[in-house]
Amino acid sequence: QVQLVESGGGLVQPGGSLRLSCAASGGIFSFDSMGWHRQAPGKERELVATIIRSGITNSADSVKGRFTISRDSARNTVYLQMNSLEPEDTAVYYCNARRYNPSGTLAATYWGQGTQVTVSS
Repeated sequence: QVQLVESGGGLVQPGGSLRLSCAASGGIFSFDSMGWHRQAPGKERELVATIIRSGITNSADSVKGRFTISRDSARNTVYLQMNSLEPEDTAVYYCNARRYNPSGTLAATYWGQGTQVTVSS
């Protein structure tokens, strides 16, 4: 059974930094991609950043230059380093892992329980 366990959320002042962690059971390379999504109150869940098995990363325009996704295979953990945080970054952040069929269609998607990030003075 896949388990994704997030940690590292909290309250931070505008301009501050946080690092989120997502520990994956079974190993991060058992997934084709891993990433972070977020959901603010009253808004839909949105993609923040992804990293695929080859190591190529992608991020939303709203966080480019401020957030960085990375991984540590020895720790089976994916990270989201968040710098220059803004009040608009306040949301519950979810770790996501995906597997795809050889045809490219989505085979399975897994979610962590979420971790709250609040940016406020």
